[in-house]
Amino acid sequence: MSDPLLFLIAGEPSGDALGARLMAACKRLTGGRVRFAGVGGEKMITEGLESLFPMGELTLFGVFELLPHLPNLLRRMDQTVAEIARLCPDAVIGIDSPGFTVRIAKRVKAEAPGIPLIHYVAPSVWAWKPKRAAKYAAIYDHLLAILPFEPPYFEREGLACTFVGHSVVESGAGNGDGTRFRAQHGLAEDARVVAALPGSRKGEVSRLLPDFRATLEALLPTHPNLVAVVPTVATVRDRVAAEVANWPLRTILVEGESAKHDAFAAAEVALAASGTVALELALARLPAVIAYRLNPVTVALYRRFIRVKYVNLVNLMLDRMLVPELLQEECRPDRLAAELERLLDDPAARQAQVEGVAEVARWLGQGDTPPSERAARVVLDVIAKHPQRGDERQ
Repeated sequence: MSDPLLFLIAGEPSGDALGARLMAACKRLTGGRVRFAGVGGEKMITEGLESLFPMGELTLFGVFELLPHLPNLLRRMDQTVAEIARLCPDAVIGIDSPGFTVRIAKRVKAEAPGIPLIHYVAPSVWAWKPKRAAKYAAIYDHLLAILPFEPPYFEREGLACTFVGHSVVESGAGNGDGTRFRAQHGLAEDARVVAALPGSRKGEVSRLLPDFRATLEALLPTHPNLVAVVPTVATVRDRVAAEVANWPLRTILVEGESAKHDAFAAAEVALAASGTVALELALARLPAVIAYRLNPVTVALYRRFIRVKYVNLVNLMLDRMLVPELLQEECRPDRLAAELERLLDDPAARQAQVEGVAEVARWLGQGDTPPSERAARVVLDVIAKHPQRGDERQ
């Protein structure tokens, strides 16, 4: 019997991190007797994936951001489905990025039935489009949920769904060394460090960096010792570097998980795009202000379906506005600066955030068994319950 072959598809950095941890856990549980193919980024490549094409081609969001790239995406879909048919893997695992992964799964189900289909990160049916639960049930064999309240939405539609926890708790976000970071960068004792995280998509960076610059510039008259630290990723590195080169305060650009986590430990507050990084900041106990802006037409379309009060998972899970969210028309430098200044100048406000996220960290899956290992066990169990596909690959 040949080693099982998993075909994984990630479309953005957060999915790449999930995929890499899942791959590492599968290797641990099988003693290395597992193989990988598919699409992923730097982290999945480090774990042994040879990506079918650069993951950055899929890192898109919003209707109008997507349209110019549609022909290439359609070509990549054809290429991915053809590769799955050629390899006949033991399972196909889509990791978030539903605009791409769900379409792939639908075609695989139609063109290569019998291949187990797993989706990692349940769609937010509790936030919008509840009918998507039935849609997923018609396609997938198993769903891996990262939030504890999600499985019932899908189980009632007949889809097996397992809460595995959010693997962001494995990121090491709370283990940074702030003293090391300050020494490495020659920061004075009185430097007030702000972590600025404009996102990992090109559209996010383009929209948010000008606002972030103006926000920090507005704080300089009252906080002249302010220093910005900007963690970035490969997909947007060059664009971010070009933008921050002319910021009116000392700005340190860092790459890599270890440097990012050290930056979290050195910082007093963070200004961040909405997304997985907000959970990392919570785990690092770093008080934050969350910002986001989309194309106005895209937002007008989405607002018809949104069913929740908050976008930040910390606030959603607590059902209250612990971490300030300034979105769309509220995402303005004056508003952002006011919220950051409150956190910088009021230790009690910072402490309130620190204390408020402790319960969220537990809900996200902190405990004895890492979420990635729980996910890997489910994947291997799904494979074990399906006929071996080795003969079909001969």
